Amino acid sequence: MAKLISKTYGDALFELAVERDKVDVLLEEMEQLKRVLSENEEFGRLMNHPKIIKEEKVQVARNIFEGRVSEELLGFLTIVISKDRYRDIDAIIDYFIAEVKRYKGIGIATVTTAVPLREEQRREIERKLLDTTQYREMEMHYREDAALIGGMVIRIGDRVVDSSIRTKLSEMQKELLKVQL
Repeated sequence: MAKLISKTYGDALFELAVERDKVDVLLEEMEQLKRVLSENEEFGRLMNHPKIIKEEKVQVARNIFEGRVSEELLGFLTIVISKDRYRDIDAIIDYFIAEVKRYKGIGIATVTTAVPLREEQRREIERKLLDTTQYREMEMHYREDAALIGGMVIRIGDRVVDSSIRTKLSEMQKELLKVQL
């Protein structure tokens, strides 16, 4: 259900951004809004409080954001709050950001390795991903997980390429268990 809500509201804002040629502006504002909301948990508690009426919540949001964000984003926030969907704001923002990046041809990759990578290794991975995907640009995120033993796991959206030693050992174990003596 939350996925449907984030898609519905995220698509509506995305279509408005494209229609008004404000994709970059709204992307930057949404990224900043995400940061501001994560730093101010009290605002979220206020927006989700069941005893405060929607009109008061909308007025608080207008008082805080009016003149600081575009009219499109302010209108979007007003609709989200008035439709009692503020609890889904993080998912909506994430969906919108992902949709804009897809529109702009930016892939988001998470690379997990057992040990930290050198800068030239990172550049090489990014170059290979750009060569083998339809993306024009890659947003790279790197993590370390010693449990991988070696190799790497690359995740782009719902696609995963796992060349870790841990996975290869696990597959070998399964094959050995199939052998009957």
